[in-house]
Amino acid sequence: MLIACLAATALRQDPPSPTENAPTPQRGLIQRDLDAFAGYTLFSPLASGASYLIDMAGNVVHQWRTDLAPAAMAYLLDNGHLLRSIRVQDNPRFAGGGLGGRILELDWDGKTVWDYTLSDEQRSLHHDLEVLPNGNILAIHWEYVSPSDAVALGRDPKHVSAKGWWPDALVELERDGARGAKIVWEWHAKDHLVQDFDRTKKGFGSVVDHPERLDINFDHRNRAPLTAAQIAEKERIEREMRALGYTGGDEDDDAADGTDKPEPDWMHTNGIDYHPELDLIVASSPHLCEIFVIDHSTSSAEARGSSGGRFGRGGDLLYRWGNPKNYGRGADDDRALHYQHDPQWIPAGLEGAGRLLLFNNGQERESDASWSSIDELILPLDPKLGFQRLSDAAFGPDAPAWSYEAEEQTSFYSAFISGCQRLPNGNTLVCSGAQGRFFEVTRSGRLVWEYLNPFGGEIPVSFGKASERTPKVDSKAVFQATRIAPEHPALRGRTLEPR
Repeated sequence: MLIACLAATALRQDPPSPTENAPTPQRGLIQRDLDAFAGYTLFSPLASGASYLIDMAGNVVHQWRTDLAPAAMAYLLDNGHLLRSIRVQDNPRFAGGGLGGRILELDWDGKTVWDYTLSDEQRSLHHDLEVLPNGNILAIHWEYVSPSDAVALGRDPKHVSAKGWWPDALVELERDGARGAKIVWEWHAKDHLVQDFDRTKKGFGSVVDHPERLDINFDHRNRAPLTAAQIAEKERIEREMRALGYTGGDEDDDAADGTDKPEPDWMHTNGIDYHPELDLIVASSPHLCEIFVIDHSTSSAEARGSSGGRFGRGGDLLYRWGNPKNYGRGADDDRALHYQHDPQWIPAGLEGAGRLLLFNNGQERESDASWSSIDELILPLDPKLGFQRLSDAAFGPDAPAWSYEAEEQTSFYSAFISGCQRLPNGNTLVCSGAQGRFFEVTRSGRLVWEYLNPFGGEIPVSFGKASERTPKVDSKAVFQATRIAPEHPALRGRTLEPR
């Protein structure tokens, strides 16, 4: 075993971002040390209809197969079922990275036991799901707001797309039969806006005096000019996502050149997580480069307003972090998040319990160089008084309590997708999604396990329009990976042998 580990270590390499000129890296298990947390890793390649469960040696021990393109996520339930988000590609209005619209629940043998669709001209599920302790499912969806209604809410007309405006909403779904669900709780971003653009329109007020609300015009007036290198990087990222079939629309619609071309997908919320003890939701918006905390203890009626719930604030934001310029409490160089993904409350009993862990992708850092980091945050939360902030300051913390970056910074970089997970042994599992690279690091930053996904590509590029500008990239990208402990209830009594 020691010889095998040393050989694998000698072969290990930090793969580059998946550009059209990048070499094809070695695939499969790269490194395994004794300090790694022994379990099974679950993942779903973006260009595949399958979800895989592998052991620590990189062997597939179970898989669920469909012929459907994934939206992003797959979760293993306690009963051994797999909950999987599916992309509805023929939605009449919505398109873009993370597009979903459909949720499948498959039993251990791959039989569909629940099949739910929320995809039409008015709304579409996208990106993440969260299974709540009561068995309900928390989900994200875009909702359509017409151009005229967006202007009535105080949006600058010059920055309203002909496709409308798509703020995000959260819904809690209770299964109802084999194909249905009841919405038993909901929260809408459009209910919590402020604007200082037009005093004759709804929500007019001082942005700096209302950090609990979202400035409807933040995206175009708070945008710092991009450097030539940053523009080139954004164009490269867009080409790669299109080549993976991950992004939609036409290439002529792309606004990766640093202009203020109207973008209907306003927040692009890409991740949610739930804190069961506090009944709080954390959500990630990469377009705002912020994370938000929302009170789930409200009723749906209270969530539309500013009172009620455990913390007495209704559906207003209880906390936000990452880009204080959005609410007038910072400048460009105070931005700490860069198109982040996968915020997670660290569960009780684990190293850093109660803190937030997230994947900070690293787009548009102050340097022209780009790199990713894993950041761990201690939130300024008093369980009785709520989130604390000085009246004339931004929400803390000033900096992460712990971060991981590669020793050679730019060798660890995934511009889009990706995630992380705190493990029971105190280590952190990282999914560098663009490369389909999973690795486990200790608190000191030492790699103890590494794997490069060899699967994917059987679902062709069929979302959006490819052209001679669409590059050929490796189809092994993965939105997120999750380590499953051997004692997980879903695995009890299961035979898990290499296939």
